[in-house]
Amino acid sequence: MKGDRVEIVVDAGDTTRTYEVVASRAGRRVETAVRRGVVEVSEVTRNGSVVRTARFMANRVLALVEQPVPREDSSEKSG
Repeated sequence: MKGDRVEIVVDAGDTTRTYEVVASRAGRRVETAVRRGVVEVSEVTRNGSVVRTARFMANRVLALVEQPVPREDSSEKSG
């Protein structure tokens, strides 16, 4: 959903670096996957096609913070 965000904190030797992947348009979402020692964060459209991907070596990733947009329940709207 638009506004979903994932922050990735990576060890860059003597310092740390922070990267963000954000769902930039309505209907897009951010997905994370860890495969074969690689952390992959992708922005995906409604039909499943990948818009962009960020890849990091898993042993360098210090933190992976998912920050979803607060969702409104339909029961709260009618109440």
